[in-house]
Amino acid sequence: MAKKDPTDLSVEEKLKALYQLQTTLSAIDEKKAMRGELPLEVQDLEDEIAGLTIRVEKIQNDIKDFQTAILQKKAEISEAQASVDRYQNQLNEVKNNREYDTLTKEIEFQTLEIELCNKKIREALVKVEEKKRDQEMNEEIIKDREVALEEKKSELNEIMQETKDEEEKLKSKAKDLETKIEPRLLSSFKRIRKSARNGLGIVYVQRDACGGCFNKIPPQRQLDIKMHKKIIVCEYCGRIMIDPELAGVKLESPVSEEKPKRKRAIRKKTETPAED
Repeated sequence: MAKKDPTDLSVEEKLKALYQLQTTLSAIDEKKAMRGELPLEVQDLEDEIAGLTIRVEKIQNDIKDFQTAILQKKAEISEAQASVDRYQNQLNEVKNNREYDTLTKEIEFQTLEIELCNKKIREALVKVEEKKRDQEMNEEIIKDREVALEEKKSELNEIMQETKDEEEKLKSKAKDLETKIEPRLLSSFKRIRKSARNGLGIVYVQRDACGGCFNKIPPQRQLDIKMHKKIIVCEYCGRIMIDPELAGVKLESPVSEEKPKRKRAIRKKTETPAED
């Protein structure tokens, strides 16, 4: 049997298909809600671990830079010390005061250079120790976060495994229902559903009010909804409205309080005095 074109469906059939789609999508939302905040928590932990890993790599690069600087300063110290030794030997061979003063100044300069290099090395060593402590601390945090991530992932996978088959069936059903709804109406429904806080794009009338925003619906508008002659939306929240009967929902009729039956008062007959 050929499928009926969605545009050829009556308003009643369109509303029925839309409501079936809504209940199916709501069921999918419930399955997703079972996961709670777990997917976000997993994502946050993964992002935090990635950020900490980048930080550790930067610290390691800083340590390498400081160690390279230390080696460079040690090489400069060796050169300066060699110059000092050479100038000391030349002092024994000076012939005048001018040469002596020049050599003495060079020795003082090279000695100061050695002291400055040693100072830079001490500062760099302190920095290296600080960076190593920082690295160890971040690596410990990474280990803790990785343990937490594994626990969250395991928990999430367990929940997803439980709901996977049901969710796939519901998604397949939703796709099939979407083919029965004309594209323009489906697009409007999806837009309404996306903007709605509870994901409801179509609701039935409850106690003379919209089932989405609970604003009162005038009697004439309720009558129009029951007639199924056109698609009617709530003037307050914009949701598509359907009557409960078409939605297959049985609403409890309000129990009217019975008034207590009034007992009829029995009038006593007045005895007439007997005639003599």
